[in-house]
Parts: sequence; structure tokens; C-alpha cells
Amino acid sequence: MRTPWRRREPLDRVELAGLLPGPGDPELPRDRLTALEEHLMNEIQQHQARQQSDPQSDPQPQPQPQPWPQSDPQSERSAALFPPPPPVVERRSRRRIALIGAAVAVAVLAGAVGLGRLGPGRESEGGGQAMVPAPVVRVVPGTTQGLGSTVDRISVAAGKERQTEPGPGQFIYIRSQVSWLSTDNNVDSGETRTWVQKLHPREVWLSPDGHKGWLIETGNGNTSKEGMGLDSDADPYLSAPSYDYLKTLPTDPDALLKKIYAESEGMGNGKDQEAFTVIGDLVREQLMTPELTAALYRAAAKIPGVVLVDEARDAVGRSGIAIARADEHSGERTEWIFDAKSFSYLGERTVQVREANGIAAGTVTARTAITERAVVDGMKAAPGKGKA
Repeated sequence: MRTPWRRREPLDRVELAGLLPGPGDPELPRDRLTALEEHLMNEIQQHQARQQSDPQSDPQPQPQPQPWPQSDPQSERSAALFPPPPPVVERRSRRRIALIGAAVAVAVLAGAVGLGRLGPGRESEGGGQAMVPAPVVRVVPGTTQGLGSTVDRISVAAGKERQTEPGPGQFIYIRSQVSWLSTDNNVDSGETRTWVQKLHPREVWLSPDGHKGWLIETGNGNTSKEGMGLDSDADPYLSAPSYDYLKTLPTDPDALLKKIYAESEGMGNGKDQEAFTVIGDLVREQLMTPELTAALYRAAAKIPGVVLVDEARDAVGRSGIAIARADEHSGERTEWIFDAKSFSYLGERTVQVREANGIAAGTVTARTAITERAVVDGMKAAPGKGKA
């Protein structure tokens, strides 16, 4: 005999709370949120680059990657383990994300959108990124002893550098070798593996006013061989600057640092870490007057937590000393590397100084090396060689 149907009464909230485990904190760390945003931007850019290089290969519109699929059971499990973060007010422009290009296949998305599993020297199924095991180095302790005198030498060297002023129709050209972090997470087994992109070239062209630009970075899966435009109608600001805008900044270190704190308030993992990050972004992939560059280094030395590291190597193996600061939240230490004799800027390195998020201490999660910085006569022109 069939059991008569009865309407189920909802459980009392107190009773339900007793049956279920307590809720966790759904808010992801700020560095993971940034990683999510940058990965999604890279997925979109890769799709657009493929269409630009071969318009007939993809005649039908394809759905954009969704970070939290609703129908796939594995994706639903990922969404349950890693709930979507609350809305975040993001003040950094899309153009800045493209310029920095810190493309990471985040652990959450590796399970949620089915990124290809990676092995040594292999490429992901859709990303076009050649991945290798992340290098591990000895974590050299940092110290404040000698920091002031070293920053003075670096600032004096920067102030003496000769620089070509970009004129109308010219572009700032920066070539570098880069590699960024990727984390591969198996949501079924819980296993996490950390890889980095294979070291690859990156070329950026920027107009002095910041409204026109071009990026070629095929090894990151960001662009096709022809590259992609970075044009922007937005007014430049500190986190998405232009050469002309940077010329308006104060060159007094105290006034400069005050402005950086004000402009970056509420962003990143604390005001001191974000101020250090802003300065590092400017130094790495911009052209500035020698006076401003020197002032930025002196301003950085005033940030609490900044230390001197007497041994570091950039992405192409050049050794030097480093001005560094460790992020208390992520356990990563960002190091600006300088030649130990000439005190010229070489590049940047990020090292995990303590185990966090499954990444062991000593793991190098990002590497850059600036190999050329010049003023050229046109978009996609190479120094001394005309059009690239």
C-alpha cells in the first residue's frame, strides 16, 4: 500500500543549525581574487586572439568561460568548496591587468572550468601555456641593516641614467623575459601541484599619453603571434599610468609616498604591501624621468617591512641584490633585483618565504628580467630595426 503523501514542514533554524556544520568564511584572500580576475581576462583575450588570427576558424559565437558553472556536478562541488566571493570594488583598470599579465590558472578554476592537467614541459589543452615545475631556491633572510645606504646608491644611479624623451608619434618599448605561477588542483583527491610558465618573451609598446599600446606575449597564451591592442580612452592614473601622467607626480619622496598611500587605499593585502606593489609595477614596465625613479626608490625605503636581501637572481639568471617586502597574508616576498656594482634595475622575483596555500617555502612563483627599454618611432617597431 502506498504511503500517503504528507507535506514536509520546514526545519526550525535552530534545529537546522545543529544538524549542519558551521559555515566557513566565504571570502577568498585578496591575492586569490586578483588571480581569478586575471585568469578570466586571459581566457577572454586568448579567445579574441584566436579569432583575430583566424576569423573563419570559429564562425559561431562561443560562450565565454564561466567561473561557477551550475549544471556540471564536479563544478557544483567546486562551487560548494569554494563559494563565489562577495562583490569587490576593483579600482584597477582592465588595461592594467593586460599590461601586468600575471596570468595564473587558479586552483579553484582548475576544477571549476576543467583546465587541462599539466605535466613537465607540456601545454594546457586550451591555454597555450608551456608549463614547467616551479623552481625552488634558498630563502635568503632580509635585513634592514644597510638598507638606507643601499637605496641611496640605487637612487643616485637611477638619477644619473640618460633617457630619451618620447616625442609625438613615438612609443615606449619594453622587452622582458617573464614567467608566472599556475596552480593545478584536483578537487576529487585534494592534490595540489604548483607549476610556472616556461620563461618566455614579452614585448609592450606604450604611447606617451597612454591611449595607445600593443602587447605581444605568445608564451603566456595572452596573444596571437601578431599580438593585441592595448588602446584605452580612460584617463591615466597611478595604477594605470602613462609617461605624461608620471611626469606630473611629485619627486619629493615623502609627498610621493603620501600620494601612493592615498591612491591605493583599500586595495591589496594592506596599505604597506599595496604601496610597495604599486611602486614595483611602475619600476618594472614603465618609462619615467630619472628624478621620479630615484624618488620612488627612496619612498619605498620608507615603507614598513621593506628589507635588503643580499642575494637574488632575475629571470635570466643575472645575480644581484634586492629591495624586498614580504606579504604577511600570502607568505610571498617580492624582490626588486639590482646589479650589485652598477645598482641598475634588472628585474623582479617573487619567492614564497613560508608555506601557504600548498606552496612550499622557497618556491619562485614569478620571475621577470627587463632586457630592453627604449623609445621607438612607431607601434610594433623594434629599437634600431624599424617595424618588427
